[in-house]
Amino acid sequence: MAWALMRAGFLRYSTYRQATAAGAFTNTVFGVIKISVLLAAARSAGGTVAGYDAAALSTYTWVSQGLIAAVMMFSWMPIAERVRTGDVAIDLARPIHPITAWLAEDLGRAAQASLIRFAVPMVVGGLLFGLRAPTHPATVPLFLLSAVLAVVVSFGCRVLVNLVAFWLVDVRGVATLYLGFSNTLSGILVPVAFFPGWLRDIAYATPFPSMLQVPVDVAVERVTGTAAVGAVGTQAAWAAAMLALAHWVLSRGTRRLVVQGG
Repeated sequence: MAWALMRAGFLRYSTYRQATAAGAFTNTVFGVIKISVLLAAARSAGGTVAGYDAAALSTYTWVSQGLIAAVMMFSWMPIAERVRTGDVAIDLARPIHPITAWLAEDLGRAAQASLIRFAVPMVVGGLLFGLRAPTHPATVPLFLLSAVLAVVVSFGCRVLVNLVAFWLVDVRGVATLYLGFSNTLSGILVPVAFFPGWLRDIAYATPFPSMLQVPVDVAVERVTGTAAVGAVGTQAAWAAAMLALAHWVLSRGTRRLVVQGG
């Protein structure tokens, strides 16, 4: 059933062709702006910034721009809406756990987003600015695993924000705060390595770098060998923690739903 839900999520988002094309175009345009600024900063700093040379900065930019849609670094509140309307009761009555069902659908969505909204910025960015080719055979498979784990970590965090709807009528304020923190600390605006030391420590104490910075670091080969495996392992730990916490919060919310429903 999970595979069927994943396929359904893929097919559902495949129908939004114009939105997908517009999103890929937008990600590419913003990628050009971002890499132009970063390359200017690198030139003013003597060619490298925090260990990133021009090729690494280009790869960082286009991988991160490509991952934005797949990882879903946007506002996302479908589950909160289902809680608000009471439709979540249908999810609870299904023979598959709601968290598993929602995750399967989200993985299908991410797979669809990767086909266009990841591939197009990467191709255009590579042609215009060049990319850093991987030099280690483990880089590509580790990056693919890291990208999947990034989606799972993001899903766990997004679900937790949505499940606040069991206690709050409107979760838009919480979602806005989450979006601000996640976009700042995940490395989507600038690499986390650019942060001052104290802010970098705060960032890595949260799951947010596991949504974007870690797969980018693997792709750029800022981490290799055992360090890369350790970084992906940290992602896996955050993914497990977020899913476990989501299960617990849903169970608490379900009790509240039963009490309110009589």
